[in-house]
Amino acid sequence: MGKLYPVGIQNFEKLRKDGYCYIDKTEKIYELVKTGSYYFLSRPRRFGKSMLISTLDAYFQGKKELFGGLAIEALEKEWKRYPVLHLDLNIEKFDTEDSLNDILNRNLVEWESLYGSDPAEVSLSLRFAGVVKRACLKTGMRTVILVDEYDKPLLQAIAKPELQNRFRNTLKPFYGVLKTMDGYIKFALLTGVTKFGKISVFSDLNNLDDISRDNRYIDICGITEKELQDNFSEDIRELAAANGQSYDQACAQLKEDYDGYHFCENSIGLYNPFSILNTFAKKAYGRYWFETGTPTYLVELLKLHKYDLYKMAHTKTTSRVLDSIDASSTNPIPVIYQSGYLTIKGFIPEPRIYELGFPNREVEEGFMDFLLPYYTPVEEAESGFAIWEFISDVKSGDIDSFMKRLQAFLADCPYEMAKDIELHYQNVLFIVFRLAGLYTQVEYHTSQGRIDLVLQTPGYVYIMEFKLDGSAEQAIAQIEEKQYALPFAKDSRKVYIIGVNFSSTTRNIDRWTVK
Repeated sequence: MGKLYPVGIQNFEKLRKDGYCYIDKTEKIYELVKTGSYYFLSRPRRFGKSMLISTLDAYFQGKKELFGGLAIEALEKEWKRYPVLHLDLNIEKFDTEDSLNDILNRNLVEWESLYGSDPAEVSLSLRFAGVVKRACLKTGMRTVILVDEYDKPLLQAIAKPELQNRFRNTLKPFYGVLKTMDGYIKFALLTGVTKFGKISVFSDLNNLDDISRDNRYIDICGITEKELQDNFSEDIRELAAANGQSYDQACAQLKEDYDGYHFCENSIGLYNPFSILNTFAKKAYGRYWFETGTPTYLVELLKLHKYDLYKMAHTKTTSRVLDSIDASSTNPIPVIYQSGYLTIKGFIPEPRIYELGFPNREVEEGFMDFLLPYYTPVEEAESGFAIWEFISDVKSGDIDSFMKRLQAFLADCPYEMAKDIELHYQNVLFIVFRLAGLYTQVEYHTSQGRIDLVLQTPGYVYIMEFKLDGSAEQAIAQIEEKQYALPFAKDSRKVYIIGVNFSSTTRNIDRWTVK
């Protein structure tokens, strides 16, 4: 029997008892516990947050036997047992107001059966405060509070402001117990995908230490390059053999597909653990993380705010934007960053500006593929095929065919975009060329009313200029005047210059000319 990969396993005790592989994060966990008491951590989904919470749960219950051979075994001398209140909000759909009340009530009933209840405590938050206090008094040890996916209700209701508001009004006093019952609490950690901003459930919790972008704890979830090599070198060998690759080729592909998450400036890159474990378990590369949760709510936000996708993929922003999601905000960037579809790619120290981009190929390809049916008439099931045909035409030098395909991508412009036709055609071209860029070389610039593009394949170089309500000839003239073809003058490949005009009346490409 081969190695057991904990794909989808979020319980530390089960993982250790059943012999699944575990990347030892316990030294970091020990440091976390010994240096503070109230923490908040945001990470994208399937990044190991639940496992972290579960590990802390076992640790605070004093289950020393589960930690044999791990770093913490030598560090921890006492192994005290604390009362642990573990709230997991991951298991509900949160489509009605009752769904949140039900799950909180269910947890409270369970805790009250252990630590007693008080009929004077009527509201959810009063009952929670009572449980925290009685757990401490009854056991003689202060209470530990672990909340997994604290923000799930708020995220589920992101498109329903009224429901989101009700959820917020329930959660705010509930989480507020962390502050009011400080004397009875040993340790608390809240994890989630997002960090809802000022008017949110945290506005009173100024005692929470946010470690989401703290370099000391950057790798408390996720897999570093060193951890990958230390724990999985044999697995990489097997993966390489199964895919006809050398060891180095497999390492390079793992890096390109799954590495590249950065949660603070100048930090080490992190691999997505879910995709890595799946890749080794199945000995095949795939879009594992992407396919476990489709970003429908993000697409709704992008369309609602008529967002320029080119700008999204080249965003520069400040830490204030990265750190909070304001319910009334029209900026989808923080949600997209915190959900893991964009990550920090660069940092400009003087104005403290972060440059964002897609973390890796899995996310970029998955996201673009997912967007295609939202912005074009291509059916969801057909999107990969449509792009592949387009790329085949590009590679074989069949300009008329790939231009006709481009017209098909642009057909049926949705009515709400017709008023913003330039943005619509920029978004469609961006998705198509970003997907094509995974198999060819694409350079892409956009500015008012025009796009210029260089597309390179092994046999051809296409230099294209797109104009809005001008003429294809004007576009060609622009390429010649700006000497875009100059860098390819000595190139052995065939170089085409293509001028394309886009008409706002027909809402499509009306003419192209080739030279």
